[in-house]
Parts: sequence; C-alpha cells; structure tokens
Amino acid sequence: MSFLHALQHDSVCSEDPFLHWTINKPFSPKVVQEVSFTDVPNIPRSYDGTRAGDMGGGTVKTRCYIEKDNRDLFPGISELIDELMSWDTIDAIGTMLRRNMDNAYLRVEVIADREGFWLAPHKDIKEKLMSMLLYVNPFNESETLGTDFYDADMKLVKTMPYRDNFGYMFAPAHDTWHGLEKKEIAQERRSMLINYVTFPTDWKLPARPARRAAA
Repeated sequence: MSFLHALQHDSVCSEDPFLHWTINKPFSPKVVQEVSFTDVPNIPRSYDGTRAGDMGGGTVKTRCYIEKDNRDLFPGISELIDELMSWDTIDAIGTMLRRNMDNAYLRVEVIADREGFWLAPHKDIKEKLMSMLLYVNPFNESETLGTDFYDADMKLVKTMPYRDNFGYMFAPAHDTWHGLEKKEIAQERRSMLINYVTFPTDWKLPARPARRAAA
C-alpha cells in the first residue's frame, strides 16, 4: 500500500498559510505512468482563471475522470482507488486534516494543464471535504508550476514545488485560498486531483466498520 505508506511515513504538515500536508512519492510506478500519459484532448483554449470552464474550449475538457466504466483502462489507478476507499487510508487522512469523512464519496481525475492555463485565487466548494493534488512531471517542467497558496489578503505565501510524484492535501475551509499564477507551461502540467466529496460519484465510501470511532 504505497499511498498509505507515503501518508504515514513521508508527509510533512504545515499551517502556513493554512493547514496542509505535503506528500512525497504517493504513487506506484504504474500510477506515475498512467497519470503521465492518459489521453486528454488538446485543442487551443482561452482560459478564464477557472478549471470548470473557459472562454473558448467548448465541451473539450482538460481532465479525465476515473469512473467505474473506464477503471479497467487504468489498473494502477484502480489499485489506488481501492486504497483510497479503505478505512485505514480514510481514517489516516481524516486524522491528519481533522475532518470526518463519514458518508462521503471519492472523486478521482487526471489533469493535463497546457500553455495559458491559470487559476485565480479561490476557495474550493463546501461540498469538498478533502482536496489533494498529486503531481507527475514527465516533461521536466519547471518546479515553479506548483499550486500557489495565499493568505487572507491575497498575498502569495508559498508555491508547492511541481515535482514528480509529489503533492499536497488540505481540507477546504474559509481560509484555504489557492490558485496558479500565470506561468510558462512548455508542454504539460500533469497531475491527479483527488477529492472526498458530499455529492454522489461512482465511488461511495463503504460503511464505517462498527468497531471504529470517527476521526
């Protein structure tokens, strides 16, 4: 269970500018390969500072959701999903982020950000109980392409290093301002976004075993 091992043995907590954890080497080699080369359509787009939409891309997406009807195409990611659905992993994350994940759903997507993409400072929707972005860097992009964290005055406080097989997680709250400044992306900024959410997805977390207490 490489992901849980990374959480327990190769993660670092920080509370500047808000509670978050960095995670080193969360992916198995199979997952690194799949995230690096998952087919995501590439057409010219006019980015507007949001991930949900833009001013020229129409229905073409910059991401690929991993769901029950396509999980067989991703054996490595499928194993990771099983780990993320395990209460050993769920409770580890819940304890680290001080957040109860009971009655939640899992959402997993592979993302390919290209030249021109940026994100305005924002807080995630309240339906997200946990946000985790894990990077792969198959094209040797600059480490400065990581997510930017801001304080309440919208001052840039730190930038996560965009490093292969590295990432971070936090529990969305009133102060979790983050985004991506306009930066040069030479080829692609690849990552996997993982959320525990309150709205239905293909992945409903299993019922908590009766012997377990909530985190």
